[in-house]
Amino acid sequence: MRVLAARLDNDGDVLLTGPAVRALAARASVDVLASPAGAGAARLLPGVDEVLVFDPPWSGFSPAAVDPAAVQDLVSAVRERGYDEAVVFTSFHQSPLPLALLLRLAGVARISATSEDYPGSLLDVRHRREGGPRADAHEAEAALELAAAAGFPVPAGDDGRLRVLTTAPPPPGLPASYVVVHPGASVPARAPLPEQAAGIVEALRHAGRDVVVTGGPGERRLTAAVAGHGAVDLGGRTDLPGLAAVLAAADAVVVGNTGPAHLAAAVGTPVVSLFAPVVPAARWAPHGVPHVLLGDQSAACRGSRARECPVPGHPCLAGVGAREVVAAVEALAPAVPGAVVEEVDRENAPAGGTL
Repeated sequence: MRVLAARLDNDGDVLLTGPAVRALAARASVDVLASPAGAGAARLLPGVDEVLVFDPPWSGFSPAAVDPAAVQDLVSAVRERGYDEAVVFTSFHQSPLPLALLLRLAGVARISATSEDYPGSLLDVRHRREGGPRADAHEAEAALELAAAAGFPVPAGDDGRLRVLTTAPPPPGLPASYVVVHPGASVPARAPLPEQAAGIVEALRHAGRDVVVTGGPGERRLTAAVAGHGAVDLGGRTDLPGLAAVLAAADAVVVGNTGPAHLAAAVGTPVVSLFAPVVPAARWAPHGVPHVLLGDQSAACRGSRARECPVPGHPCLAGVGAREVVAAVEALAPAVPGAVVEEVDRENAPAGGTL
């Protein structure tokens, strides 16, 4: 049996679909259809044979224009591969129906997806989520539930955690033990303020920690400012497999609600999550690893799905002190004996959830 698993989102979203992809791969040959923003993560998922790439005009922060030739190319590519069925994975607020229509045109006989919208004849398995007892399930668990509804339950012995194939070595010259601070995010509302991130790096160093600052090619100025003169600046110096290797070797990762948080979870590294509540933490927090959640989850931006912070001063994250972050790192990854550690006020650190 040949199955197409579709997730047309960013790298982090694709990583959250990884356990469901493994469930499909336990019973079928699986290809993944991903957007250009998620194809890199799709290539890291265990159980994937081939990655197809399509830039959907109905999804993403800067959607592509409708391109009839690109649509026809996708339909032709799917038809040529002769998939027996497809499972369309989406976030809770997205519709799978535009892609389901294209898959029908490509001749896919059985299509499964989660849909609150009436699907007509586009879906054979319509999984429902909103309003049910599992409405607030984590996105990774919701994807597993869709896979099970499509006939692909979690295989025996699979713990349902995120995983990636890590084949790249970390860059040379890294400290023997370090904490990663990743200050950026694809959605600005989900990132800490740059000066706040710089203060976190300074506080961690004062607490006796070596720090590595990571970021993409477009974040070099940010990572340089945050790293200062004492931390290792890897901004723009790693691809996704390389970043996975850096995160895998870290003691802990300090990061907002963005793709590297899920990549850290996929390599099993504890996460201090600076979580802006523009989306629900219950659905998007780091999955399957010890983590501490920081940030005001009742802030005015709660549930807004805002890309830019709608509240002056970014109060949901700006109120998180550097000492709270140091305390959270220490709770997840205690410093080695003998390290010079600045005293941290733990009593005033907010309680965080751990998995």
